[in-house]
Amino acid sequence: MEFSERLRALGTKISNQAEAIGTEEATKNAFVMPFISSILGYDVFDPIEVVPEFTADVGTKRGEKIDYAVMRDSEVQILIECKTSRSALTLENASQLYRYFGVTNARIAALTNGIIWQFYTDLDSPNRMDSKPFLVLDLSDIDDVLIPEIQKLSKDDFNLESIISTAEELKYVGALKREIAAQFREPSDEFVRFVATRVYDGSFTQRVREQFSVLVAKAAKQFLTDQVNDRLKTALGAGTPVPLSQTQSDASVDSGSVAEHDLDRDTEIETTLEELEGYQIVKAIACAEVKPQRVTHRDSKSYFAVLLDDNNRKPIARLHFNSARQKYLGLLDEDKNETRHAVDSLEEIYNFAENIREAVRRYQ
Repeated sequence: MEFSERLRALGTKISNQAEAIGTEEATKNAFVMPFISSILGYDVFDPIEVVPEFTADVGTKRGEKIDYAVMRDSEVQILIECKTSRSALTLENASQLYRYFGVTNARIAALTNGIIWQFYTDLDSPNRMDSKPFLVLDLSDIDDVLIPEIQKLSKDDFNLESIISTAEELKYVGALKREIAAQFREPSDEFVRFVATRVYDGSFTQRVREQFSVLVAKAAKQFLTDQVNDRLKTALGAGTPVPLSQTQSDASVDSGSVAEHDLDRDTEIETTLEELEGYQIVKAIACAEVKPQRVTHRDSKSYFAVLLDDNNRKPIARLHFNSARQKYLGLLDEDKNETRHAVDSLEEIYNFAENIREAVRRYQ
């Protein structure tokens, strides 16, 4: 299994088990140790590689312990401090991590609740842990951009120089992305004024501020939706004309299959953007079990089918979105008997994630 696949598999496991984990010890056993073992590649049961309850006297502090110290060549490389999976991560709750960083050879420190991993180094002042992480990994929502950087921390690919050289850019780009996301979710007064004064020429009164607070939030959401829709259209080739030369080439290769396809095709079928968005959600869920390219779709008059390997004998789900009154997600059992589930929004498809994955597993 490739590194990215292992990372996503752990992310899926964490999403499924998060509600059942309530203590720090359970968080370590279910989330943190599997990350150290299957993702970073260190043997958590070998004290030469991973030291649990690592102890080092720091000034007047005696006998304090850090949860894990990852070792390489008998020296500490990564310090890991754990909190419960339901805890918010703040440096105020990780004072040991801050102190230990300065008295060991470690250049990397991690603060985690098993779901979110915050990685720190000493960019601002040598041998003194920064107050802000250079990399934040959310295993419930993995950012593909970060996967190569996480891999640099693994045992087989550990590259401290490369990590440190890219840490500053990662630190500020990541912080900027989080700040932009926060402003899009709930625009601050400063952001509202910054944007509004570029489109509104009048005096920026309290009434105008209140009016534009609503408008800026609405415009931000519509902008993100437009960006997602454009990506979907590009990924699925919607609206992309087929070059004449390609059509002629396909016909010359296998005119029989083309003719058969034309007989089955109903020219009155109209695939909607909402169906494509629903397909992308089902595909994202199914990708926990199979490679993305194996999940395909076919549209018909009665429903929009999501299939494995473009095989109508391997249905994953059906989207019944043609009715203006109620949308349904169709799920099939082992005997291909379909049960329709009413969904009021596309996000509700995620409520059936395990059913979708189970459908995929049946064909493996």
